[in-house]
Amino acid sequence: MPIPDLLAGRLSLPAIGAPMFLVSFPPLVMALCRAGVVGTFPHVNARPSSQLDQWLDELRAGLAAAASSDPAAAVAPFGVNLVCHHSNPRFLPDLAIVVKHRVPLVLTSLGNPAPVAEAVHAYGGVVFSDVVTAAQARKAAAAGVDGLICVGGGAGGHASHQSMFSLVREIREFWDGCLVLGGGINDGWQIRAAEALGADLAYIGTRFNATQESHGQQAFKQMIVDCGVDDLVNTDRFTGVHANFLRPSIERFGIDVATLPPKRPDIAAIADGDAKAWRDFWSAGHGVATIHDIPPVRELVDRMAAEYAAACRLPVSPALRGNSEAILP
Repeated sequence: MPIPDLLAGRLSLPAIGAPMFLVSFPPLVMALCRAGVVGTFPHVNARPSSQLDQWLDELRAGLAAAASSDPAAAVAPFGVNLVCHHSNPRFLPDLAIVVKHRVPLVLTSLGNPAPVAEAVHAYGGVVFSDVVTAAQARKAAAAGVDGLICVGGGAGGHASHQSMFSLVREIREFWDGCLVLGGGINDGWQIRAAEALGADLAYIGTRFNATQESHGQQAFKQMIVDCGVDDLVNTDRFTGVHANFLRPSIERFGIDVATLPPKRPDIAAIADGDAKAWRDFWSAGHGVATIHDIPPVRELVDRMAAEYAAACRLPVSPALRGNSEAILP
């Protein structure tokens, strides 16, 4: 199962740092790439579009300097997430900026990725597309993307209702290209498990939010550490699409999650103040179950790499030992 030449030999872990709204800013992207993990950010985090232009210049220069200073280091490429939905007025202007800067990896979410694939392929870039169902995966594949990002159940933000185990295997039945799997992945053991399921790369969001370089508010990071899976609320009441939110971030505005009004309400009318989804109601995935600290990115990636190496050396299950019909590695 292939990964693009763009990534070959440039990763310390087979992983992508997922683009997180209001969280993934250049310091986090730069830290991830310098640690050998693909760093990405949503284009709408840069406001206005002129800031996107500036950020791309900064990332190019910073990563080139990092690679030049230590040629033996794994310095991963960066990527930009484009929201392709027709309701996004910045889609086409920001796509033009992405093309201008020849961004190496472009991630698409919502809407038709075909225009992005055409534009990015013209300069030799690579396009991956978020999918939460096999039907979406088939459409993205038909649109000509290079990779599919399977956002399984338990991921932060908008995620599938389908188990990552089920969804990734369903997609692998018809897709032999690069496949990325996300949904509660925090450590090297889980990255290795994603590979065992047929994925080429892991997609990691919430765990990288709880790092020192993340742009998330400090209270947000601490809430991730303090909360468990029981503290998550999966609801479509704030955005019109089901997403996982941290219950304490909702309740601090005087909202009783047990009695939420119909989807997409006027939040200001039911909250103590002008609260907004994503900015004030904080999203996280099932990974909160095992996030216990807020380390620097490099320290966290080194820890994950050690776990991944240990997972790759796991012995065969005792249930298979002595089974002459078992095909052992």
